[in-house]
Amino acid sequence: MARQDPPAAAPQKRGQADPLGTNSEIGRKLKQYYDDLVSDEVPDRFAALLSQLADAEPAKKKD
Repeated sequence: MARQDPPAAAPQKRGQADPLGTNSEIGRKLKQYYDDLVSDEVPDRFAALLSQLADAEPAKKKD
């Protein structure tokens, strides 16, 4: 009977497996960038424009 080797892409079992494999560093940096972006405050001018848009939508739907 021939011995079957595990697939090359299978993660090695050392404690907890890294779900991103070789892309883990890229994934960490993207997550850090996203977290920083999400935590930024919305500028007042942009918030005012969003409010105006929200107010205009119901009026537009009534017409």
